[in-house]
Parts: sequence; structure tokens; C-alpha cells
Amino acid sequence: MIFLDLFLTFFKIGALTFGGGYAMIPLIEAEVLSHGWLELSQLIDFIAVSESTPGPFAINIATFIGAQQAGPFGSVCATLGVVMPSFIIILIVANFYERFKKSKAVSGCMSGLRPAVVGMIASAVLSVAAEVFMPAGFDASVFSDPAIYVSLGIFAVSTFLAFKKLHPIFIVCFSAVAGIVSGFLLA
Repeated sequence: MIFLDLFLTFFKIGALTFGGGYAMIPLIEAEVLSHGWLELSQLIDFIAVSESTPGPFAINIATFIGAQQAGPFGSVCATLGVVMPSFIIILIVANFYERFKKSKAVSGCMSGLRPAVVGMIASAVLSVAAEVFMPAGFDASVFSDPAIYVSLGIFAVSTFLAFKKLHPIFIVCFSAVAGIVSGFLLA
């Protein structure tokens, strides 16, 4: 039963998410937590690992959660579940490309979905940031922890480097090294 549950849950996530992996985070969070598969702190760790490993975010996180819940076959079920909706939609779109390309309804739908995707990504960023920096809720003690200033500094430098069009791999490597160095210095 867990295999079918993993497949159907990730199929729903894949079918209802527009905008890529980051837009999936709120839906993944809601589904995974409601099933009791992970705690929020574990999910954040899975998000970090999924983002750090090669390949698409959605496939990585589905594979990791499936494996954690039901072993190798669970990872196959979750991964197939998250991939199948996109595969089916691409087949349909490819088959009817000319009609979709000129449709005002489709272009209107896409222009309406763009702001929603931005909002979902922002929601995911705020949710993850709140759990990482304020797991017990917001209070003044948050600002006494030097880790928040180091994290904000890494975020600022990474954002600057991204706007300078530096290759993302360099930014990820820089962030990892800065995090490791700060971890040793603050320990």
C-alpha cells in the first residue's frame, strides 16, 4: 500500500505544480507532513540534499523520500509518480502543438500562472527560512546567534554573484565552502 500511496502522492504533486521544482516545495511540504513521512526539519535536509545533487530537484526529492519510506522500490514509485504527469502533458502538447501555440486561453492561463509560481516560490523560501533560523518561533534571541549573520552574508554574496551571471556551480561551491569554513569558525 505504501508503494501506491507514494506513487499517487507524487503523481498529484507532479500534476498540480507549475513552475518547476521550487514551486513544488509548498505542495511537497503539505503532502509529506500530512502523511507523517518526515518532520519539517528532515524535509529541509532532504530539500538541501536534493538541490545539491545532480539532476532535477523534483526527481531527486521524490527519489529520496520514496527510498526513505519504502526502500529502492519506494524510490522508483515516487519518482515515476512525479515524472508521469509531465511526460503525459508533454505528449499531449507535442501532439497538439499548433493549436496550443495560438490559443488565447492557453497564453492567458500561462500569464495567470506566472505570478502564482513566484508566490509559491516565495512561500517556500519563507517557510524554509523560518524553520532554519527560527525553529522555536520568532524572538530577539535569533539576532544573538552569529550563524544568522553568516547565512545572510552568504546569501548576499551568492545573490550578488548570481546577478553578475557567475555560473551556478561556482556559486554552489562558494556557498558550500563558506558554510564549512564558518561552521569550523563558529564551533
